[in-house]
Amino acid sequence: MGCYNSIVINASYDKVWGVLKNFHDLSWSKNVVSKVAIIGQKSSEEIGAKRILNDAFQETLLSLDNELMKFTYSIDDGPDVVSKNNVKGYIGEVTVFPVSENNTSFVLWTSHWKSEKKGGVAEFCNPIYHALLQDLKSYFS
Repeated sequence: MGCYNSIVINASYDKVWGVLKNFHDLSWSKNVVSKVAIIGQKSSEEIGAKRILNDAFQETLLSLDNELMKFTYSIDDGPDVVSKNNVKGYIGEVTVFPVSENNTSFVLWTSHWKSEKKGGVAEFCNPIYHALLQDLKSYFS
């Protein structure tokens, strides 16, 4: 069970990572994220930072590695398909890789979960991640 989405961004990996690693700022995603509510006092790069996206997705930052340019997060609750009543153990991972050939970036957004009661999690989440990555590409265009 899981999701897999990727894209090549016409910007250096350090610039792309600089934008993505800020867990509390998704202003680069104008078409998907209309609101980010910061929950608690943890900074955007501090493990345990929490956010609510679009008044619906409750997420927690689980890890952030500046060397590997990767972070993981959990979806703690959300709309029906990804609600805590339907899906257990949802973990998302975002990684930025440098493309040395032309100083661009490869961004990989994956997720997996332990179980789901009703199904449909991948079908629900994959289009969201695809749209987020398209917004990221547009942000750097």
